[in-house]
Formats: sequence, C-alpha cells, structure tokens
Amino acid sequence: MSWIKKIKQSTPVHLCLAVTFFTSGLIINATQLILFVTIRPFNKTLYRSLIYYLCYSMYSQIVFLSDWWSNSRLILFIDADDLKKYYGNEHHLTLMNHTYEIDWLIGWSFCDKIRLLGNCKAYAKKVIQYLPIIGWAWKFSEFVFLERSFEKDRDLIGKQLANLCAYPDPIFLLLTPEGTRFTKAKHEASVKFAKEKGITPLQHHLIPRARGFITSLPHVRGKIPSILDVQLAFKPDDKIAPTVSNLLSGRGVTGYMYINRINMNDVPEDEAEAAEWLQELFRKKDRMQESFFKHGDFFASSGVTRVPQHEFKPRLSTLLNTAGWSIVTLAPMTYYLAKLLLSGEVLYFSIGAGILFTFHTLLQKAIGMSKISKGSAYGATAQKNHH
Repeated sequence: MSWIKKIKQSTPVHLCLAVTFFTSGLIINATQLILFVTIRPFNKTLYRSLIYYLCYSMYSQIVFLSDWWSNSRLILFIDADDLKKYYGNEHHLTLMNHTYEIDWLIGWSFCDKIRLLGNCKAYAKKVIQYLPIIGWAWKFSEFVFLERSFEKDRDLIGKQLANLCAYPDPIFLLLTPEGTRFTKAKHEASVKFAKEKGITPLQHHLIPRARGFITSLPHVRGKIPSILDVQLAFKPDDKIAPTVSNLLSGRGVTGYMYINRINMNDVPEDEAEAAEWLQELFRKKDRMQESFFKHGDFFASSGVTRVPQHEFKPRLSTLLNTAGWSIVTLAPMTYYLAKLLLSGEVLYFSIGAGILFTFHTLLQKAIGMSKISKGSAYGATAQKNHH
C-alpha cells in the first residue's frame, strides 16, 4: 500500500476532514440564519442567490470526496444537444432510482458539472430539517419536506413547490418515487404488492409511489419545463462497493448514469394516466438496469435508444473550496486542541479529548445515516397509498 493510500485511510486524516466539514457547516448555518432574518423578508431573490453560494460551499466538500479524494469516475450517457441546450439552463424535476448508498452524492457530482450544485433541492422527510448542518442547510434552502402522510403532504407540496418554482435561477429538484433504497426484503414486499394489485413486478426497483408525483404535477406545469429520467448503476462485480466509507478512505468507484430529458408536456394531465406513465417509466428503467447487469451496458437489451457517452473532469472549485475551509478551520482548531491536550491539566485534556471524540462520533453518525440498512421501513411491510 502506498503512503498516499495509508494517509487517506488513517483515522487522524478522517478526523481532519470531519473537523473541516462540521465546523464550516455550523459557520454556514449561522450565516444562513442571519440572512434568513435580515435579507429574506425584504429581498427573496438576493437571499436565494446568497444561499446558493453557501450551499455550494457545503455540498462541494462532499463532492470533493468523490471527485478528488477518491478519484471516482462518472460515465454519463446523455444526448449531446440536450446537454448543451437545456442542462443547467432550466428548472428540472428529476426522477432517479434509489438503489445505492451514494446515489445522492453521484447526483450532486453531476449537478456540480452543470453548475447547479448550490440549487440542488429534493423531497425529504420532515424530521431531517431539525438535524444540524445538512438538515438546517436544507431548511434554509427551501427543500420540500414531507410528513409521510398524504393528507398532510398534499397541501404542503403545493406551497413548497410554489416557492421553488419562483426561483429566478435554475433548480435541480430530486424525487425518488420508490420512497426508500432498494433492499432484498423491500423488493420482496414490493413484488408481493405488485402481484396483489395487478401491477407488473420490477426486478431491480421497488414499485414507485405515484401520489407524490401526481400531486406535484399541477404545481410544476408551466413552471418546470422538463423531467429528467436518471438511471444510475454500478457494476455488481466491482471490487469496491459504492459506499461513503470507501470514498472517505480514498477508494474510488465508477458510476454509470443515463439521463434523458422529457418534456413536461409529454406527461399526461389525467391523474390515472400520469400514474400509469410513471409505472411505465420504471418498467423502462428496470429493463435498462437488467441490461446493464447482464451486459455492462444500458442499451444492449433494453430497447432504449443509445445516446453518446460523456465524462466530465472534476471542477477545480470543489478542490479550492475544501482546501480553503481546511485552512480556515483546521489551523485554529489544531492550535487550541494542542493547547488543551498538552496543558498538563486533566480537565483541559479531557475537554480536548471530548472535542475530538465528538467530531469522530459526528462523522460515524453521518456515515451511518447514508447506509442502506438505515433506510426507512417502507416496503418491509404491506405497501399502501401508491396510487
């Protein structure tokens, strides 16, 4: 093992990354709060522009792990003309499979390349907004938070989408219709549900929930011009699993992502027809995933028209942003921790050790939150409210 690999896999280095991210995150949260109180009531456009850069500064530290720290690759299959004309130039409602621990991170990596990272939004569980750093950042940047109760969410979706659609700059709004990550147990429950309801079972996806999607459609028509159909896959025989832990340890992965722009006018307005349109979209996604797992190619046996392959280089801004925050946070933190630990006083030593333990715990909690095993219980029991 080379000395560089040893450094990337060492606990002290991971602690340095944790100190940088969590300390900068709290500084960003505090700045967001100040802007929310002082700027937002008088100028929402200015507020949202400033929040964009703050979110970018936070999110790009995570993209740094993928693009620079682990040297991971993202192979895109995307129409070249659409990429040039539309991507990053309009609002997007994105429908993506929810299969991997780092699918959200890979999505962020793509958004960074089309200059939308700071305006990445998503449908998320309401409880997340109370979590420091990422949760607070999402709250200040107007994510769509849901109660997981359709009766409550129906009104919430409309109000929150109205805010997002009013953004003057393009946004990337992510919806994962499966509702939770794919696991064997959830898939078995999904297949059982499909057979009971007379729906075509899927091999590599859970049956998508249609309610959130069809409830959103009236609020985005005429405001969000396109839906992005995004399919992400990693080769199942890769030696390195697509996990946050591997990226943190400098072990890179290669993701394959198909993206197709669908004009919003091509989605049926009738609710039942829109629900069936979503089911058909996931049947296509399922054929693509089956083709990829069998042939290492989305198009070989899926019947989907082949589009060109494309790969972006990492952006220097993510590296510079992370390096800048490292200098700003690590220098004073290292100085004061060294004073505490080397003071010779038991109390001061205990405080320093406690601070380091806290950062280590926060890092482990953050990694744990992204693990597939920590996903919701959706699909493990009888599925409800799909249509």
